[in-house]
Amino acid sequence: MVVLVRAATYAALFVGLVLVFVPARVLSWSGITRPAAMGVPQIAGMVLGAAGAALALWCILTFAFIGRGTPAPFDPPRRLVVRGPYRVVRNPMYIGAGLALAGAALFYHSGPLLGYTVLFFLITHLFVVWYEEPALRRIFGSEYDAYFRRVRRWWPTR
Repeated sequence: MVVLVRAATYAALFVGLVLVFVPARVLSWSGITRPAAMGVPQIAGMVLGAAGAALALWCILTFAFIGRGTPAPFDPPRRLVVRGPYRVVRNPMYIGAGLALAGAALFYHSGPLLGYTVLFFLITHLFVVWYEEPALRRIFGSEYDAYFRRVRRWWPTR
C-alpha cells in the first residue's frame, strides 16, 4: 500500500509539472485559448490524450505492483519490470506522456505545444540513453541485458 501511495505522489508531481503546468504556460504565453467549437481535431486530440494518459497510468500501476517501486529515478522499482506494457516496448510511460502532450497540441491546434512535445521526447530520449539504461544495466545486470536485446526502446516489439 505504501508503494502505491509513493508512486501516486511522484506520478502526480510529474504529471502536474510536465503534463499540466508547463503546457498551460506554453498555451498562455502563445496566446492560445480553448477552441470555440469541438471539431475533428479536438475529438482526435482528446482520444489521443486519453490513450496516452491511460498508458501512463497502466505503467505507474505496473511499477508499483510488479516492480515494488515508483517511476521516480530516486525511488526506482526493486524488480525489473518486463510485464504489462513493458512486454512490448521499454519506455511506454514516456510514450504515454508524449501521446497525452501530442493530444493536447492537436486539441488546441498549437504549434508551440507541439514544439514542447518534440522537446519532451528529445529530452526523454537523452535521459533514457545517458542515465536510465546505464543505471538499469548496473542494477539488474544480465536480466536487463536480455530484456534490452528482446524489447525495443521506442517501437513496440511483436
